[in-house]
Amino acid sequence: MLRISDTIVLADWELSESFSRSQGPGGQNVNKVETAVELRFEAARSPHLGEAVKARLKRLAGRRWTQDGAIVIRAEETRSQARNREMARERLAELVRAALVAPKRRVATRPTLGSQRRRLAAKAGRGVIKALRGPVEDE
Repeated sequence: MLRISDTIVLADWELSESFSRSQGPGGQNVNKVETAVELRFEAARSPHLGEAVKARLKRLAGRRWTQDGAIVIRAEETRSQARNREMARERLAELVRAALVAPKRRVATRPTLGSQRRRLAAKAGRGVIKALRGPVEDE
């Protein structure tokens, strides 16, 4: 079970973990111990998330979202399998929390008449400055 918020808890059947050998330096440890964690969350089939949340989650997950609607998160930063599991679960929880927040709807506004006039006056002033540049004529 993974607690996302007070109201949302992901069930064990929605999450699956697989372990593999980690990449990069680490001496004998990297060749022997399977410390890298690949956490798979069946997001599309989850009954705990609404359709709008799933759509936002798909957009936020990007290439971590698979064809069959699962999110795959890989953690291999530390040499400890338990710490990598914890990090992967925390990353998934952060991703779902971000998807739970609906974006604020943008309210279209118009520039004020005063700001429009100030902008046009500034443009005219710059135009005058640029027009005065150039070769100086002899008298």
